Amino acid sequence: MTSLSLTLSRAALALADPNGPNGPNGPGKGGTVQIDLSGMTDKPSNSLLVFLALTLLSLLPAIVLTCTSFTKVLVVLGLTRNALGLQQTPNNQVLAGLALFLSLFIMAPVLSEINDGGLQPYLDGDKTTSAAFHDGMEPLREFMLDNTDDGELQLLTSVADRELPENRDDVSTATLIPAFVLSELKDAFVIGFIIFIPFLVIDIVVSGALMSLGMMMMPPVMVSLPFKLLLFVMVDGWALVIKALVASYGTG
Repeated sequence: MTSLSLTLSRAALALADPNGPNGPNGPGKGGTVQIDLSGMTDKPSNSLLVFLALTLLSLLPAIVLTCTSFTKVLVVLGLTRNALGLQQTPNNQVLAGLALFLSLFIMAPVLSEINDGGLQPYLDGDKTTSAAFHDGMEPLREFMLDNTDDGELQLLTSVADRELPENRDDVSTATLIPAFVLSELKDAFVIGFIIFIPFLVIDIVVSGALMSLGMMMMPPVMVSLPFKLLLFVMVDGWALVIKALVASYGTG
């Protein structure tokens, strides 16, 4: 106990002594700190990429319906099914799938330009978010402008109570998108009308034949449907419809 007390007393005196033991020496005055920034870039962080990806996925259905050829293709395919007199064959899932892949084929050049001009430079850190968005929207705007009539642009501009721009390229995106959708619906109905004509002729001929034979109780649809299917198969109707849709965008 005596030796332990003596040791503690000496330690207390050493701590109280202003001339006690010195601490470790710090860095010298001439020392410099160098940080190598050559490997650092302005690439977006992974968390930001995940956030942008989730946002894009949530908006993807609206973008596909309003900014691509999907709506026009789907409406034309649906009108073709109705012209044949078929209610659920092929079903909606088949038509939607066919319309989706046809839209991807039609939009492939536009998607490639968006990837090369906006997405890849942004991922590489060569462009800011605003610059990448602007450059990525330009190919999509050009596609919509090429397939939008002047009448729809004037209509939406007047409805929005805005001044009509001097150049089509100056039309705002908020006005361009609904004008593009209206143009797509109008073109789809025109194509559908042309598709309906030969099948309407078959219905009229069959109805007249049944009336002349006194078979008024026989539904004309039951008799005309096989002839419609025969005509559609003989002229390779699906191929003609798809070619007309693709050619309406100047693709292929």
